[in-house]
Amino acid sequence: MSTTTPGTLAFRPLDPLEDAELLHGWVTHPKAAFWMMQEARLEDVERAYMEIAADEHRDALLGLHDGEPAFLMERYDPAHRELVGLYEPRPGDVGMHFLVAPAETPVHGFTRAVITAVMRRLFDDPATARVVVEPDMHNTAVHALNAAVGFVPEREILKPEKTALLSFCTRAQFERAVAA
Repeated sequence: MSTTTPGTLAFRPLDPLEDAELLHGWVTHPKAAFWMMQEARLEDVERAYMEIAADEHRDALLGLHDGEPAFLMERYDPAHRELVGLYEPRPGDVGMHFLVAPAETPVHGFTRAVITAVMRRLFDDPATARVVVEPDMHNTAVHALNAAVGFVPEREILKPEKTALLSFCTRAQFERAVAA
Protein backbone atom coordinates (compact mmCIF):
# COMPACT_ATOMS: atom_id res chain seq x y z
CA MET A 1 0.00 0.00 0.00
CA SER A 2 1.38 3.42 -0.88
CA THR A 3 1.01 6.44 1.37
CA THR A 4 -1.20 8.22 -1.16
CA THR A 5 -3.48 5.28 -1.92
CA PRO A 6 -4.60 3.69 1.35
CA GLY A 7 -6.72 1.08 -0.40
CA THR A 8 -10.48 0.90 -0.22
CA LEU A 9 -12.17 2.28 2.88
CA ALA A 10 -15.79 1.32 3.52
CA PHE A 11 -18.28 1.13 6.37
CA ARG A 12 -20.69 -1.43 7.74
CA PRO A 13 -23.01 -1.36 10.73
CA LEU A 14 -21.32 -2.48 13.91
CA ASP A 15 -22.68 -5.67 15.46
CA PRO A 16 -22.23 -5.21 19.23
CA LEU A 17 -22.04 -8.94 19.95
CA GLU A 18 -20.16 -10.18 16.88
CA ASP A 19 -17.65 -7.30 16.91
CA ALA A 20 -17.16 -6.96 20.68
CA GLU A 21 -14.03 -9.13 20.89
CA LEU A 22 -12.37 -7.21 18.06
CA LEU A 23 -13.33 -3.85 19.59
CA HIS A 24 -12.19 -4.97 23.02
CA GLY A 25 -8.69 -5.46 21.65
CA TRP A 26 -8.77 -1.99 20.10
CA VAL A 27 -10.21 0.05 22.98
CA THR A 28 -7.99 -1.54 25.64
CA HIS A 29 -4.78 -1.13 23.62
CA PRO A 30 -2.34 1.43 25.07
CA LYS A 31 -2.63 3.55 21.89
CA ALA A 32 -6.35 3.97 22.63
CA ALA A 33 -5.82 5.64 26.02
CA PHE A 34 -7.96 8.64 25.04
CA TRP A 35 -10.87 6.26 24.34
CA MET A 36 -11.01 5.82 28.14
CA MET A 37 -11.77 2.08 28.10
CA GLN A 38 -8.33 0.76 29.10
CA GLU A 39 -9.73 -1.37 31.94
CA ALA A 40 -12.86 -2.52 30.08
CA ARG A 41 -13.78 -6.18 30.12
CA LEU A 42 -15.30 -7.86 27.06
CA GLU A 43 -18.75 -7.62 28.68
CA ASP A 44 -18.23 -3.86 29.20
CA VAL A 45 -17.53 -3.39 25.49
CA GLU A 46 -20.55 -5.49 24.52
CA ARG A 47 -22.75 -3.48 26.88
CA ALA A 48 -21.43 -0.11 25.69
CA TYR A 49 -22.06 -0.91 22.02
CA MET A 50 -25.43 -2.52 22.70
CA GLU A 51 -26.42 0.74 24.39
CA ILE A 52 -25.26 2.70 21.34
CA ALA A 53 -27.14 0.34 18.99
CA ALA A 54 -30.33 0.83 20.99
CA ASP A 55 -29.99 4.63 21.17
CA GLU A 56 -31.91 6.67 18.61
CA HIS A 57 -29.37 9.51 19.00
CA ARG A 58 -26.17 7.49 18.43
CA ASP A 59 -24.79 4.81 16.17
CA ALA A 60 -21.53 3.05 15.46
CA LEU A 61 -20.03 1.82 12.21
CA LEU A 62 -17.11 -0.49 11.68
CA GLY A 63 -14.64 0.85 9.15
CA LEU A 64 -13.11 -1.58 6.70
CA HIS A 65 -9.81 -1.32 4.89
CA ASP A 66 -9.80 -3.53 1.81
CA GLY A 67 -12.64 -5.49 3.42
CA GLU A 68 -10.93 -6.01 6.80
CA PRO A 69 -11.95 -4.25 10.04
CA ALA A 70 -9.56 -1.34 10.60
CA PHE A 71 -11.36 1.50 12.36
CA LEU A 72 -14.43 2.52 14.30
CA MET A 73 -16.73 5.49 13.75
CA GLU A 74 -19.31 6.72 16.21
CA ARG A 75 -21.89 9.32 15.29
CA TYR A 76 -24.14 11.11 17.77
CA ASP A 77 -26.64 13.94 18.01
CA PRO A 78 -24.95 16.55 20.23
CA ALA A 79 -28.32 18.06 21.12
CA HIS A 80 -29.12 14.80 22.97
CA ARG A 81 -25.76 13.11 23.78
CA GLU A 82 -22.21 13.99 24.86
CA LEU A 83 -22.49 17.79 24.69
CA VAL A 84 -25.89 18.56 26.21
CA GLY A 85 -25.59 21.86 28.09
CA LEU A 86 -21.99 22.46 27.00
CA TYR A 87 -22.70 24.43 23.82
CA GLU A 88 -25.69 25.62 21.80
CA PRO A 89 -26.30 23.03 19.07
CA ARG A 90 -27.44 24.13 15.63
CA PRO A 91 -29.70 22.24 13.24
CA GLY A 92 -27.50 19.91 11.20
CA ASP A 93 -24.83 19.44 13.90
CA VAL A 94 -23.49 15.88 14.12
CA GLY A 95 -21.03 14.66 16.73
CA MET A 96 -18.30 12.20 15.82
CA HIS A 97 -15.67 9.95 17.39
CA PHE A 98 -13.28 7.70 15.48
CA LEU A 99 -10.66 5.15 16.46
CA VAL A 100 -8.10 3.49 14.21
CA ALA A 101 -7.18 -0.09 15.12
CA PRO A 102 -3.68 -0.53 16.51
CA ALA A 103 -1.26 -1.67 13.83
CA GLU A 104 1.99 -3.56 14.19
CA THR A 105 3.36 -1.53 11.30
CA PRO A 106 1.63 1.85 11.03
CA VAL A 107 1.13 3.12 7.49
CA HIS A 108 1.98 6.78 6.96
CA GLY A 109 -1.14 8.74 6.03
CA PHE A 110 -3.61 5.99 6.95
CA THR A 111 -5.21 7.76 9.92
CA ARG A 112 -5.66 10.91 7.86
CA ALA A 113 -7.30 8.82 5.12
CA VAL A 114 -9.61 7.34 7.77
CA ILE A 115 -10.72 10.70 9.22
CA THR A 116 -11.26 11.98 5.67
CA ALA A 117 -13.45 8.95 4.88
CA VAL A 118 -15.36 9.42 8.14
CA MET A 119 -16.00 13.08 7.35
CA ARG A 120 -17.13 12.23 3.80
CA ARG A 121 -19.51 9.64 5.23
CA LEU A 122 -20.97 12.21 7.63
CA PHE A 123 -21.33 14.86 4.92
CA ASP A 124 -22.89 12.31 2.52
CA ASP A 125 -26.00 12.99 4.58
CA PRO A 126 -27.41 16.26 3.18
CA ALA A 127 -28.85 17.04 6.64
CA THR A 128 -25.34 17.28 8.10
CA ALA A 129 -24.26 20.92 8.14
CA ARG A 130 -21.47 20.80 10.69
CA VAL A 131 -19.46 18.11 12.46
CA VAL A 132 -18.70 18.60 16.16
CA VAL A 133 -15.84 16.95 18.04
CA GLU A 134 -14.66 17.15 21.64
CA PRO A 135 -11.28 15.42 21.91
CA ASP A 136 -9.23 15.48 25.07
CA MET A 137 -7.15 18.66 25.36
CA HIS A 138 -3.99 16.54 25.62
CA ASN A 139 -4.65 14.54 22.45
CA THR A 140 -2.47 16.71 20.22
CA ALA A 141 -2.25 14.04 17.51
CA VAL A 142 -6.02 14.14 16.94
CA HIS A 143 -6.03 17.96 17.10
CA ALA A 144 -3.61 17.97 14.15
CA LEU A 145 -5.73 15.45 12.23
CA ASN A 146 -8.86 17.48 12.93
CA ALA A 147 -7.18 20.64 11.65
CA ALA A 148 -6.07 18.78 8.51
CA VAL A 149 -9.69 18.07 7.56
CA GLY A 150 -10.99 21.56 8.38
CA PHE A 151 -11.91 21.60 12.07
CA VAL A 152 -11.60 24.92 13.85
CA PRO A 153 -11.25 24.83 17.65
CA GLU A 154 -13.71 27.03 19.50
CA ARG A 155 -12.92 26.61 23.19
CA GLU A 156 -12.11 24.28 26.04
CA ILE A 157 -15.06 22.61 27.72
CA LEU A 158 -15.26 20.59 30.92
CA LYS A 159 -16.89 17.20 30.48
CA PRO A 160 -17.30 14.81 33.41
CA GLU A 161 -14.50 12.58 32.12
CA LYS A 162 -12.10 15.13 30.59
CA THR A 163 -11.23 18.66 29.59
CA ALA A 164 -12.01 18.74 25.88
CA LEU A 165 -11.35 20.99 22.91
CA LEU A 166 -14.72 21.77 21.33
CA SER A 167 -14.16 22.07 17.58
CA PHE A 168 -16.38 22.43 14.52
CA CYS A 169 -16.09 21.71 10.82
CA THR A 170 -18.62 22.85 8.24
CA ARG A 171 -19.06 21.16 4.90
CA ALA A 172 -17.30 24.11 3.19
CA GLN A 173 -14.36 23.97 5.62
CA PHE A 174 -13.99 20.24 5.00
CA GLU A 175 -14.11 20.63 1.22
CA ARG A 176 -11.50 23.41 1.30
CA ALA A 177 -9.20 21.38 3.57
CA VAL A 178 -9.28 18.20 1.48
CA ALA A 179 -8.94 20.10 -1.79
CA ALA A 180 -5.72 21.77 -0.60
